[in-house]
Amino acid sequence: MMPPITRKGKAMNRTSSIIATAVATATLAIGAFAQECDDGFCPLPTAGEGMFRVVSPVPEAAVAPMPAAPRLDTLAGKTIAIVGGSFMANVTHPELKRLILAEFPTAKVYLLDEIGSAGPWPRPGVVRREKEAFQRRLREFNVDAVISGNGGCGLCTPKETGSCIAAEALGIPSVMIAAPGFVKQAKATARAAGLATLGVAEYPGAFASHTREELLANTRNVLWQQVKAGLTENGKMKSENGKLKNGNEELEEDKAAGGVEDSLLLESFDEVQRVFLDSGWTDGLPIIPPTEEAVAEFLKFTDLPPSHSLGAIPPTQREVTVRHVATNGVMAGCPPEFMPVLLAFAEAMKAGDFRRTLSSTHAWTPYCWLNGPVARQLGFDCGQGEISEPKNAVLGRFINLAMLNLGGYRVKENRMGTFGYLMPWCIVEDEEAARRVGWQPWHVQQGYAPGDSTLTAASAINWGNNLVPATSDAGRIKDMIAWDAVEKSQMALASGMPCTYRVFLVTEGVARDLAKAYPSKDALCRAVEDAARIPLGQRAFANYWGNPGSAFDSRRYSLQKHERRVAEKEGAEETATPPWLAWTGRERLETVPAMAPGKSAFIVTGDSSRNKELCLPGGGFVTIKIVLPAAWNALMAERGYAPLETGEGIW
Repeated sequence: MMPPITRKGKAMNRTSSIIATAVATATLAIGAFAQECDDGFCPLPTAGEGMFRVVSPVPEAAVAPMPAAPRLDTLAGKTIAIVGGSFMANVTHPELKRLILAEFPTAKVYLLDEIGSAGPWPRPGVVRREKEAFQRRLREFNVDAVISGNGGCGLCTPKETGSCIAAEALGIPSVMIAAPGFVKQAKATARAAGLATLGVAEYPGAFASHTREELLANTRNVLWQQVKAGLTENGKMKSENGKLKNGNEELEEDKAAGGVEDSLLLESFDEVQRVFLDSGWTDGLPIIPPTEEAVAEFLKFTDLPPSHSLGAIPPTQREVTVRHVATNGVMAGCPPEFMPVLLAFAEAMKAGDFRRTLSSTHAWTPYCWLNGPVARQLGFDCGQGEISEPKNAVLGRFINLAMLNLGGYRVKENRMGTFGYLMPWCIVEDEEAARRVGWQPWHVQQGYAPGDSTLTAASAINWGNNLVPATSDAGRIKDMIAWDAVEKSQMALASGMPCTYRVFLVTEGVARDLAKAYPSKDALCRAVEDAARIPLGQRAFANYWGNPGSAFDSRRYSLQKHERRVAEKEGAEETATPPWLAWTGRERLETVPAMAPGKSAFIVTGDSSRNKELCLPGGGFVTIKIVLPAAWNALMAERGYAPLETGEGIW
C-alpha cells in the first residue's frame, strides 16, 4: 500500500532530500552554457564559469495595443456620460453634471441611471453583455466623452475603469476618477486591456470618510479642473515618465520597446536575487535561480510542450505558457514533480469565481487544497500544522509568485489589501479520515472519481480563529458552526455581502460526531445553511454604518428605511430565534440568511487529536483536475516514490 499523507509533523524521509535536490539543481547549474548561433549573432553573451543564465518568469501581454482616443477641443455642445456608482458617486457625479452645464450650457449630460456602465473589462476571448450593451448605448446616445468613478477600493476601481476602456475602444475620450491610492490601479487596469494611457482625476482623500460638504467642495475645486483638462486637447495626458503626450505617441514607444526577454545572463547568485527583486519578479524573499537546466527538469513532468499557452491570465492578461509555470515553480523551491500541481493552479487562476476578489482592499489571501492519490504520493501533509510543513509551504510560495508573475498582481498597484496579505498556503483533505466517518472527499462530491487528483483554488479573509466544540452532540456542534459562519462573513460585522463563500475545516473527531446525525457533508451543509441566520436589525445596522462602498446620508435616508430595503432584497423571514440568541427571551425574530446553497465546502483535515472547526470566509473556489504525464510512473520511480494507487478503495 502507498504510504499515507504525512501527519503530526513527521515528514516522509524523502521530503528534505527532494527539496535539497531541487535547490542544488537550481543553484549549482552554472558553467558550460556556450551556445552556437547559426547566423553568427547571439542576442545574449555566452555564459562563463560562475554565471547564471536564468529564465524570465514573466509572460508578455496577450492583448492587442489600444490607442487612446483623441481629446476634444472643447466640451461646448458635446454629449457627456458620467457613469459609475461607487464611493459617493451619488454626490460627486450630480455635482460634476452641474459644473459642466454651468460652464458649457450647450452640452448634454447623462448620468448612470440613464446610460448604465460597462463593468470590468473582460479578458481576451470573453464576451460580457454589460460591456457590449454600454458601448451600444454610447453609440445610440452619440456620446462624445465619458467620465467614470469613483475608484476607492480594489474591486470597484477595475469595475469603474472598465467604462473608460469601453469608451476609449470606440474612440471616445474618457477620464477616470480615483482616490490617491487607486490611481496606479486604474492605470494598470487600462494597461492590462492594451490602453497605454488613461486619464485619471485624483480625488484628495478617502471618499466615504468625507462629509457631503467636503465631497461637493472637492468636486468643484479639485476634480472639475482635472476632468475638464483630461477630456480636452489642452489636457494631454501624462505618461509614467512625466512627459506630455497623447495615447498614440505612447503606444508607438511601447511597440518599439518590444517584449520581455526570455532569458538573462547574470554573474552571481546575489545578482540573481537583486535583479529579480528590482524587476518586481519576487515577493521580497530569496528565490532559487530559474536556470535553463532547472526549468528543463520541471518540463519532464508534463506532456505539454514548453511553449503551450494556458491562455491569458487576469488581471494583466499575460499569455502564460507551460515554461512560465515551470520557471516560477523553480523560483519557489518546489521539486520538479510538483509540475502537474502547479499547472492545475495556473489553470485555476483564470476562473472568475476564484480570482474576482483577489485585488480587494479587504485582502483575500489565495490558497488551495488537494484531493486524490497524487497528494499522498508526493507526501503533502494533512495533519497537525499542515500549512507549515515544507511541501505544503513551497506550494504556497509558488501561489504567491504565480500571483505576482503569472497574474500580474502587484501590491500598491492592483493588489490593494489595506494591511497587506498573508502568505498563501496549501491544505490537504484527510481522505482516510473522511472514509472512516462515512463522508465522501471533496473531489468525489464534485463528480470526480476517487482515483482522480484535484486542486481546488480558494481565497480566505480569515485564518486561525478556531471553534472548539465542547460537546459531542451533533446538533449542538451544527449550531455552533452556524454561529461561527454568521460571525465570520465576507467583511467584518457582516457589513458587506452576507451570503459569501465559506470553507469549513473540520478535524476527524468533530467530523465523527457530526456524522452521527448527518450521514453526508451535503446533509450537514444544508442543516448549517438553515441555522445560519442573522437578525434583520443587526444585518441592517452593520450594512448601514459599515457599508464597504458609499456612506449613507442619514438626513435623507434613515436606518429604518435601509432595514426595510435589506429585508426586501435579502429575503427576510420571521424564524425561530437562533439558539445563540435564546438569552434575549424572544421566541421568534425577523432574520436574513447568512449562507446560500452551493457556496460552502466542508473539508476533513488537520490535527486528529484536537476537536477543531475553522470557518474560512472568502471568495469563490474552483476545482481543477491534476493531469499527469504518460511517463509519470517511470519518472516517479526514478525519484524513489511508491507507485501511484488509483483504485476505487483508495480513499
